[in-house]
Amino acid sequence: MSTHKQLQVSAIENGTVIDHIPADSLFKVITILSLDTIPHQITFGTNLDSRKLGKKAIIKVSQKFFEDDEINKIALVAPDVKLNIIRDYEVVEKREVRIPDVVVGIVKCFNPKCITNNEHIVTRFKVEDKRELALKCHYCEKITTKDELIMV
Repeated sequence: MSTHKQLQVSAIENGTVIDHIPADSLFKVITILSLDTIPHQITFGTNLDSRKLGKKAIIKVSQKFFEDDEINKIALVAPDVKLNIIRDYEVVEKREVRIPDVVVGIVKCFNPKCITNNEHIVTRFKVEDKRELALKCHYCEKITTKDELIMV
């Protein structure tokens, strides 16, 4: 039996690797981070085998180093993500994401009567429960849960 370990997505020289993304959350992460606007090489793979998740996705972004407030937004859809900061093909730092206390402009309020769904107003939520994910709307005070999450 062979014990070869092969990279399923090619290495990058400098940048950020976002690993352990649930496979079904890959495109949500891409949207939240606005990766379509980054001018550098981006490589992603999905439905890769993972002992922990069964199937996972990974994103490698060349020449991009995210600030905590940028990257923590993806914790809403991928709370167990691991970030590896790469310099000269080596991992120089490992980080984890954390759900922020306030979520602005990422998620829609599930309440169809909320002003944010009827006027040009940026959504704003206070995170009431980080474990089960409960977001309280700043405007209508309704709670949006993980099952009701719709990205803006």
